[in-house]
Amino acid sequence: MSDFRTERDSMGEVRVPADAYYGAQTQRAVENFPISGWRLPPAMIQAMGWVKYACGVANRDLGKLTGTGKNPLADDQVDAMLKAAEEVAGGGLPDQFPVDVFQTGSGTSSNMNVNEVISNRAIEIAGGDRLQAEKPIHPNDHVNMGQSTNDTFPTAIHVATGYQIHNVLIPALTKMADDLKAKAQQWDKIIKIGRTHLMDATPLRLGQEFGGFARQLELSVRRAEQARDAVLELPVGGTAVGSGINTHPEFGGRVAKVLAEKTGVPFVEAENHFEANAQRDALVQAHGNLKCIAQTLFNVANNIRWLGSGPRCGFYEVALPSRQPGSSIMPGKVNPVMCESMMQLCARVMGNDTCMTVSGASGGNFQLNIMMPVLAHTVLESIQLLTGGTDAFVEFCLNGMEANEEQCEKAVEQSLSMCTSLNPLIGYDKAAKLAKQAFAEGRTIRELCQADGILPEAELTEALDPWKMTEPQA
Repeated sequence: MSDFRTERDSMGEVRVPADAYYGAQTQRAVENFPISGWRLPPAMIQAMGWVKYACGVANRDLGKLTGTGKNPLADDQVDAMLKAAEEVAGGGLPDQFPVDVFQTGSGTSSNMNVNEVISNRAIEIAGGDRLQAEKPIHPNDHVNMGQSTNDTFPTAIHVATGYQIHNVLIPALTKMADDLKAKAQQWDKIIKIGRTHLMDATPLRLGQEFGGFARQLELSVRRAEQARDAVLELPVGGTAVGSGINTHPEFGGRVAKVLAEKTGVPFVEAENHFEANAQRDALVQAHGNLKCIAQTLFNVANNIRWLGSGPRCGFYEVALPSRQPGSSIMPGKVNPVMCESMMQLCARVMGNDTCMTVSGASGGNFQLNIMMPVLAHTVLESIQLLTGGTDAFVEFCLNGMEANEEQCEKAVEQSLSMCTSLNPLIGYDKAAKLAKQAFAEGRTIRELCQADGILPEAELTEALDPWKMTEPQA
């Protein structure tokens, strides 16, 4: 048996691998774009499968597939086409989508790749020969009926983005927020020194510090929800330029309804198809929120890295789990590897935002953006990185992290900023003089005040109570 078969498209004959489910147009794209070896993410291919399924359902219910037009399908053929689309949506035939990310800017190559795979798989399901020259379930006439790449490919990007944020990223961020809140409650009685500008500041509680981190994650969840909501409007139904040529006026709304039911994300038909086809502003907006989440995660991980520094010559106010040897030359050294991993992936996401911005802003002219495959790859990469990084950080860092209560409290009495609570009693200038004198003489604020009789002992004890310094006082 030959390793290749011959298929035809509008440009002529093409040799295709004999066992491939894709056809001529996919093969041309494989040959045209030997660029990066990066394929579209599985989440994008699966979303395209759901879009094709929803389009098939809409065309079936509108009577378009089995009607009196060219090459009407039998009911069993329609069922086979929908089943094939569901297989793709479920992650089936993953090796049949070989087109490079850096391809035609509309995504036509990948759209036709999916159409051809669904077509041939449907023919096979229906009991036919998928290798025959004439396709009884045609990739364009049936699988792509009522559609253009220009509306279905961005629809799939929105579906993949919305679904991954809703079902994968938001749960991960919520789990991290909950774990940080639990740490905040657990460590609420531990007093430590604050730091501003990396310099000693007034006391606070370790629980308060981690409560701040928890709030950052709560706000990140909210930003993820905003990112998801930015992509709820779907371009499908606009076809080539937004006018809806060659499709039923109810088509877009019906497709959006099916997609909402299948994904659990409340997708809707775009309010204006000319905007929805041409512009990728929603994706840029969504990724802007992802960038903000990334800088939040970077900040939290970096702060925890500093708090865990040491163990003898750093802060060491929290003990991070030991995950692996930290040095090829220094025995026993252990590094904050989970913090470092998180910071690196966040840097990648922040860099990705530039790609999204440039692709959204300058990639579109008139009725079409021609940077869509890289937009799809980039936004889904960012979601995957943030999700995977958050899950790993929670499991391998937060869950095993412990407070070093002795170290936290050790520095409080030594802090020169203890004099801050004396401001209302002796004034700022005198308190500042005390701080400088205490530092110069190597004494604490309390020791200096006691030696010089600055305040009666009872009043001094109350003023220098570190717990009271962690809360407002009337």
